[in-house]
Amino acid sequence: MPSARPVSPGAGEAPARPPNLVARLFWTGVTGASIAFWYGPAAFAGTGLALAAVLARHLDRPRRLRARVRRIARRHGETLALRRRQERFEDAYGNLIDDGWLRECDYFLDRTVLPQLGARDADLFDRERPRMLAVIEAAAADIDLPDEDEAPEDGIAYERFCAGLLTRAGWRTHRTPPSGDQGADVVAEREGIRLIVQCKRLGRPVGNAAVQEAAAALRYWEGDRAAVVSNAGFTPAARRLAGATGVLLLHHGDLAELEVEV
Repeated sequence: MPSARPVSPGAGEAPARPPNLVARLFWTGVTGASIAFWYGPAAFAGTGLALAAVLARHLDRPRRLRARVRRIARRHGETLALRRRQERFEDAYGNLIDDGWLRECDYFLDRTVLPQLGARDADLFDRERPRMLAVIEAAAADIDLPDEDEAPEDGIAYERFCAGLLTRAGWRTHRTPPSGDQGADVVAEREGIRLIVQCKRLGRPVGNAAVQEAAAALRYWEGDRAAVVSNAGFTPAARRLAGATGVLLLHHGDLAELEVEV
């Protein structure tokens, strides 16, 4: 797994340092002893309690770090749950393939979570990484998504299903002929924007070829944007190509509230 990188401080800011337990105990002890010199045994007892509190708070840092990760993950719970569904599938031998979901968790941790935690706890990131990833997994698993059974299994029926979702969202849609579609299954228009859609009902992540076909269909059908819609996830290669070509990668659940900008 890639190691976590501490967040760089802004210009002119001193880098945040992890709390130093030895220094905190030393200065708490020195301050408490000075006070106890004037106020007697009761102050010595108070100093002992203060030292114990400093130690307990320091030892509790990993738990508090995971609690912060949990709060961030829960804010993105529905998106994480959808990505978990998309990126996990069974192969032809009945094995659960979740490589894509594990990469998604790493990506979410590095790009979304760690920048919000800041550099003060950076000394814990590598050590706590497996536990933070487990927190993200639990947050995604806690969300109940709508049943996938509503999406037809048949490819042609799935195209009609996606076109219907777009129509209900306010798009004017028409399906392309089964032959000679040049990579487009649905052409949708709204507010002067023409969206070229390819629909993929699969049991595994969608690969590069679908993105290439959608990009070609965009030019053939003179569209403004192109999208690949699927019930499954997308391979890393497909995501990279989509980023380079501007093709949208969508789950059919995104169509009900789809907003597209040119």
